[in-house]
Amino acid sequence: MSNSLNRRNWIKSSALLAGGVAFLSSTVSKLAAMPVIRKFKATNTLLAEQEAVIAAPPVFKARLLANENPFGPSAAAKKAIVDSLDTSYQYAFMALSQLAGKIALHEGVLNKNILMDAGSSPLLLAAAMHYAKGGKSIITGDPSYDDLPTQAEHFEGKWVKVPLTADYKLDLDAMEAKVDSNTGLVYICNPNNPTATVVDTEKLKAFCERVSKKAMVFVDEAYIDYLPDPAGTTLISGIKAGQNIIVARTFSKLYGFAGIRCGYIVAQPNTIDTLSIYTSGAFAISATTLAAAMAAYQETDYLQDALKKTNASKEYLYSVLKKEGYTYIPSSANFVMFPLKMDGKKFVSEMMKRGVGLRNWKLAGQEWCRISIGRMDEMEAFAAAFKEIS
Repeated sequence: MSNSLNRRNWIKSSALLAGGVAFLSSTVSKLAAMPVIRKFKATNTLLAEQEAVIAAPPVFKARLLANENPFGPSAAAKKAIVDSLDTSYQYAFMALSQLAGKIALHEGVLNKNILMDAGSSPLLLAAAMHYAKGGKSIITGDPSYDDLPTQAEHFEGKWVKVPLTADYKLDLDAMEAKVDSNTGLVYICNPNNPTATVVDTEKLKAFCERVSKKAMVFVDEAYIDYLPDPAGTTLISGIKAGQNIIVARTFSKLYGFAGIRCGYIVAQPNTIDTLSIYTSGAFAISATTLAAAMAAYQETDYLQDALKKTNASKEYLYSVLKKEGYTYIPSSANFVMFPLKMDGKKFVSEMMKRGVGLRNWKLAGQEWCRISIGRMDEMEAFAAAFKEIS
């Protein structure tokens, strides 16, 4: 820790020598703009998943609690990691620029529209810190992925929760109705977590076009690669049209990089400049991660194979639930929500005793389970344990 602090101090000192008073004035202004930190509450989804893994029994037959891709990363990504070790003593400045360039070329934007970090979590945090300043409100669906709004509350933001529709989708009309002069940001997770539902693309595009004129809209597309047409669903088209929105992407899901950590946002250049103040930038992503991401990005054959296996496991899960007399929410991602017939915490505990890790939610007064899609052997382990207690 002290070495890290000393290095940062050295970097700042060097910059001061080079930039003089102008740099000092700019730095003081940035520090003054930083939000006040309140007491942390450690209640977000990621921490809950971490605690569940730590509490797991020695024999973990099926890890179905964190929406990971159990088939990845690809062979090409693994080879790239090994091959990059020889030069990993070097700072990966060029690799970062090259990966950003590759993404920009594919999405039809410029490098200055992209901000990368070690997964999307640091970028969600950056948005929470900036758009919650001054007690601004963060509007989300309820339930939805809670990392950004939970962090916003840590920085004096107000979390405005909007119930889902009757079919468990984000209620865009109701969310838009909540936008007012105190709105800092509207957060859209699409497909949504934990319900795995997706909103109509044209309706979402129209929503973003209207609402972005009043407040920043943050569209989290972590699970977009599980959709039939990611290119036709993404809101990056709105950014290219000049809209005031942020789109987040991550390699943590279909690419299988949850533990490798690589993510990015796409936004207007001025938004990228603003949020970069709150991030570590190039130093956050390792040389090995960048090499793996370069090898894996848009690796069509691998992505299609992982998606095919995921869908096969999902269909198997549907058949198990139906056979046991359970319903479920049709999923557009790599996890499924289904209503329980017993207390959620008890269900999760009993399944964990049988080596199967799951998550539980309370939604609309009903106990629910969210199960991540695993390998077929993991889904079979779930089925065996489920039949014992269902």
